[in-house]
Amino acid sequence: MIEIIKQILNSDLGSSFNNGALLVFRILLAIELFRVHGMKKFRVENGQKEHVPNPLHLPEKLNGLVATFSDTVVPFFIILGLGTRLAVLPTIGVTAVGYFVVHRKDSLEVRDVPYMYTLSLLLLLALGAGTYSLDAYLLTLINN
Repeated sequence: MIEIIKQILNSDLGSSFNNGALLVFRILLAIELFRVHGMKKFRVENGQKEHVPNPLHLPEKLNGLVATFSDTVVPFFIILGLGTRLAVLPTIGVTAVGYFVVHRKDSLEVRDVPYMYTLSLLLLLALGAGTYSLDAYLLTLINN
């Protein structure tokens, strides 16, 4: 079990420049995700909150919870680099469903946003958070 946790937390891109670039990428991506999509969850326009599409026909509360968690909580995990590989999974799910289901018949310009988020989050899933993260710090605690 400890070895699995180590694999999930381990992420070193080989140089401080690469790890720094990944840190900047993580922070900017997470800020944009929260600012553009997360803040919508708190805004009320025309007396109504944002409508969250439910193309998978999940229970409405579960659908809303996953979408809200993905856009409001996950960005903070990404910024901190805390459980990054696991944290991005629900947001990958939401953005991929947005691309493949919700916007499947829309123009490329509309589909571009969920596509780019999905690709960016898949990159974080593959690379992890890098050495400038709480994941790296937790890995050093486990190794000592």
